[in-house]
Amino acid sequence: MKLENKTILVTGSNRGIGKALVEALLKYPVSRIYAAARKTEDLPEFGDGRVVPLKLDITDLDLVEKAAGQARDVDLLINNAGVATFASVVSGETDALKYDMGVNYLGTLNMVRSFVPVLEKRGNGAIANVISVVGLSSMSAAGGYCASKAALFSATQAMRAELKTKGIFVHAIFPGPIDTDMARDLDMPKTSAQVTAENIVKGILADQEDIFPDPMSLQLGELWSKDPKGLERQFSLM
Repeated sequence: MKLENKTILVTGSNRGIGKALVEALLKYPVSRIYAAARKTEDLPEFGDGRVVPLKLDITDLDLVEKAAGQARDVDLLINNAGVATFASVVSGETDALKYDMGVNYLGTLNMVRSFVPVLEKRGNGAIANVISVVGLSSMSAAGGYCASKAALFSATQAMRAELKTKGIFVHAIFPGPIDTDMARDLDMPKTSAQVTAENIVKGILADQEDIFPDPMSLQLGELWSKDPKGLERQFSLM
């Protein structure tokens, strides 16, 4: 994919990887970037007229469909918005498990289903779903979050096959621990959101189906490809 004169929509643009993605994409000659967030007042000042603030809660289908009607020029949809309650699947609150699944899985599907007609009409479009390395194998301390990301990975594989005939390329992105608000309590080495975003963009430009944008995710992704059970055992020790 080439980014010249392309229009991109990034969900969860108010902070973390989403904010860094907007900043990374602005380094390219893109036409427009829709920076989506539940509260547009929470968006940073990107200082570039190509950025268009977009009020969007991906769990609200009415807002999603309204966004699809407004952003009819989108060529690349980056589904970055997500939450993490870190609830146990055994002892965690059911509402917390539903929240993770509702945003990370069903919310992302709202975006995909609503924007596929837009991307198909534009031609040669792409969808990039930000999943996580814990979508490959689960950690018990965040079982609900892991399950929602595993569901998204499965759906990403399904939509990849289904959308191929429509000329829509589908990327799966598997970040490891990134230095964002979501991971602030994780005591382990973290990659900056800026480096992560730059590597994600490079992966999209290189038409990589599966993008591992940081050193730890590269290592874990290699282990998963060779020994999925080994990755499960490694995660069980964390």
